Amino acid sequence: MAMTLRLNDEQERALAMLAEAQGVSKHEAIVRAISEAAARSVRDERVRALSQDGRTRYASLLDRLAQ
Repeated sequence: MAMTLRLNDEQERALAMLAEAQGVSKHEAIVRAISEAAARSVRDERVRALSQDGRTRYASLLDRLAQ
């Protein structure tokens, strides 16, 4: 799918710096950034879910340790 990305001057400079630092085109830098952000979001949600499960599962132990 083709799409247009509109960036302000500061965002354009940041993209150019990112692409140069990674040694890739601006297009590839954008694709990588999207993929990394999506993976990080999924990973963060999984960590939150595991943390909640642990807090629920070990609530009584955590309460005793806090005293």
